[in-house]
Amino acid sequence: MSRKICAIIAFLVAAMMLIGPGCGPKPDTAPIEPAVTEPETPTEPITEPTVEPQPEVVRLTEDQFQIAYFDLDKYNLRGDARSALEANARLLKDNPNVNVLIEGHCDERGTVEYNLALGEKRARAAMDYLVSLGVDGGRLETISYGKEKPVALGHDESSWSKNRRAEFGITEQ
Repeated sequence: MSRKICAIIAFLVAAMMLIGPGCGPKPDTAPIEPAVTEPETPTEPITEPTVEPQPEVVRLTEDQFQIAYFDLDKYNLRGDARSALEANARLLKDNPNVNVLIEGHCDERGTVEYNLALGEKRARAAMDYLVSLGVDGGRLETISYGKEKPVALGHDESSWSKNRRAEFGITEQ
């Protein structure tokens, strides 16, 4: 090889060393930051929170209350009237949002004034018994209709006995 060729090769080798490897742009020398990743979490299916079923709101109706019946010209509570009122007290205790009107009724015999007073005593006797069973008296009202609202229209003891009563009407629920 001639000296000229050796000099050219040496020149080219030196030039290549100065330029560096390859012809492209110089790589960025900034330090490489590690990629930030979220910590791995177990892959459980996403479920909606369980909602406890709400108890169904049961509305009382007036026909769920029992009627308390009375003897002629009396307002004291018979055994069957006490049983009816005890059942009504359970209904009221189980439904503390219910307020009632206790209606006192009489049969057709006697004057209007007498029967209004007797009907009031019957309604009051029913209310007092409910209170004695633990029902809040503030939830109870009374009214007397005397003989003005009979349920049986006959003029015999069978009809009259059905009209001597204390009934319950719902005023608030």
